[in-house]
Amino acid sequence: MPVLLILVLLPLLEIALFIAVGGWLGLWPTLSLVVLGALAGVLILRGQRDRAALMMQGGLRHVAPGTLMAHGAFFVVGGILLIMPGFFTDALGLILMLPPVQRLMLRTLGKGVSVTTVHARRQGDIIDGEYEVHEPGPEDSTQARPEHRVEGPHRH
Repeated sequence: MPVLLILVLLPLLEIALFIAVGGWLGLWPTLSLVVLGALAGVLILRGQRDRAALMMQGGLRHVAPGTLMAHGAFFVVGGILLIMPGFFTDALGLILMLPPVQRLMLRTLGKGVSVTTVHARRQGDIIDGEYEVHEPGPEDSTQARPEHRVEGPHRH
């Protein structure tokens, strides 16, 4: 229900803001703001693409990968919101790109989340490990055992 409400109210809010801003600034300045917002969103997304490519090449080692990805995600969502026509979505997109807002949201979303880092040791081209071979025996059959059988819906 809340998603449906958002899908109905968001366009109505954007139309009301278009009318208000258009009445205040006029038609061409209003349309110019919409186009400039979309161009800014495209430039932000392009910058995030370049930043992601640099990160994958190992060029951004001074920042923790999780932090880099989280801030990048905020910029991607903000860029998408800027591309969408409307002043409310533009305002949300710009707000999402503010560092204090990002930190607050990361703290709020990060409560109760624990991060564990695992470092694997690799020596040359040899990876040391253990394995176990399981040969199918007579107790393993191609048919499912009765307790694992999937039955269709029951009809009475």
